[in-house]
Amino acid sequence: MATKLLSDLPTLTLLYKLNKLSPSAFPLAPGATPKYNDKISLIRTDITKLKADAIVNAANESLLGGGGVDGAIHSAAGPHLKRECRTLDGCDTGDAKITDAYELPCKKVIHAVGPVYRPTKRQGMHTTLLSGCYTRSLDLAVESGCRSIAFSALSTGVYGYPSEEAAETAIAAVAGWLEEDEARAARLERVVFCSFLQKDERAYEKFIPMFFPPASEQSATTEEGGETATKAEEDETMGNSEDGETARKEEEDETMGTAEEHDTGGKAEEDETMGTAEEGETEPPQLPDVPTQAPKEEGEPDAKKQKLDVHDATAVEHEEPAKEHEATK
Repeated sequence: MATKLLSDLPTLTLLYKLNKLSPSAFPLAPGATPKYNDKISLIRTDITKLKADAIVNAANESLLGGGGVDGAIHSAAGPHLKRECRTLDGCDTGDAKITDAYELPCKKVIHAVGPVYRPTKRQGMHTTLLSGCYTRSLDLAVESGCRSIAFSALSTGVYGYPSEEAAETAIAAVAGWLEEDEARAARLERVVFCSFLQKDERAYEKFIPMFFPPASEQSATTEEGGETATKAEEDETMGNSEDGETARKEEEDETMGTAEEHDTGGKAEEDETMGTAEEGETEPPQLPDVPTQAPKEEGEPDAKKQKLDVHDATAVEHEEPAKEHEATK
């Protein structure tokens, strides 16, 4: 197989454009961003053929070579690689060390010791240890002046790490490292996820869009979030307005009720007054007795009644029949 140059490797931006990589069918990871899509590549090939500044070997703690990718790198690099590795006194799990590349097309080999899945998972350390392999490798690359780095699928071989779980951890670790220090991240021009087996490639295709989505999807998500926020603000404003109108309506109703109570009270007072007046009108006025005698001045004695003479009374009695007789005539 011929050596592959970085210019031969498609970036995530190109893979999305060619529909070789699809937007995530799952919710985006926190902090997901497309701003590194021109810096990241995904490919399935033989990592020993990549002409990157540094490649990352899936090493064991002895650093003296083994099976799988580790054996292939040592074989392609020649015996000088093992000689240098012997001087490094091994490496702890979750850490990495760097050497020259010798006969490999790359400049440096970073030997990262990934965790054996089952025992480290029982200890709850598997994710931390695997993440450490990726972040430490990135640090070593930058410290050594490397402008590009290619990762193999660490721990997914005989160490038994499930491909999807390993891919998600690897991508999250790289994304976090890039975001942690943008000035440091700018010193790397390319980060390559290089798989040899199809199961690993598919795992990366599933999880990369969750952390590094296409720019169009990120814009749509941002706009949707903005529209949702705007709608929420409008709803809140409308709610406040409605609350204000309701409060004003209640105040008006209360005022009207008070006015009606005053009107009712005034009407009641008027009715009571009218009733009192009507009651007064139904009683007859108390008039003074008709006088039976002429008024007298103060101190004047009462007038004495005149006594009629018996003869005079008899005369009157005789006069009355006479008058009636004359009238008959």
